[in-house]
Amino acid sequence: MAKRKIEVFTAGCPVCEPVVEMVTAMACESCDLTVYNLTEQCDTKECISKVKEYNITSLPAIVVNGELLSCCSGKGVNN
Repeated sequence: MAKRKIEVFTAGCPVCEPVVEMVTAMACESCDLTVYNLTEQCDTKECISKVKEYNITSLPAIVVNGELLSCCSGKGVNN
């Protein structure tokens, strides 16, 4: 069975931290969990390209196996 890849995107804010803690606690032992804190921006800028790739418009956001969860999509600032 393939590992489940979970990516959490956060701004390190008080709203995001409980979500990060919840996902970390719920992730299976064999899950590949990565947390991207966008306020610290990763050295390779991979986190920024992933935000664009997954069309993330608000934080926190959770991606499982390359799919942005429905709870995290369609939000953000409207013009």
